[in-house]
Amino acid sequence: MRVYNKTKDLMVSSSAGRADTFSARLFGLIPRRSLGAEEGLWLEPCAMIHMCFMNFPIDAVFLGRDMKALRVIEGLKPWRFSPWVYGARGVLELPAGRCGGRISEGDVLEFRD
Repeated sequence: MRVYNKTKDLMVSSSAGRADTFSARLFGLIPRRSLGAEEGLWLEPCAMIHMCFMNFPIDAVFLGRDMKALRVIEGLKPWRFSPWVYGARGVLELPAGRCGGRISEGDVLEFRD
């Protein structure tokens, strides 16, 4: 699916996957060696993520029910944990550095198939 930032009128990811089962959310990007510049992963429901067994850092965007960015964490490194983000419906995981200038807290995102 494609992810757009409606607030800034720009595309964030042209190829985002979806993890909406327990096992898909638990393993997430662990099997991957990296993410391409246009790739991402939407985990739903999710209010906190872990980076255990990850091989690369990511940017994480926690979104509320209205798809508004509640918290943006850039460069989350392997073997770290995000904070619990109150009110988060899910989290969009992107390549490290992808959020810079593209997504800020308060921006509204839109997912399109």
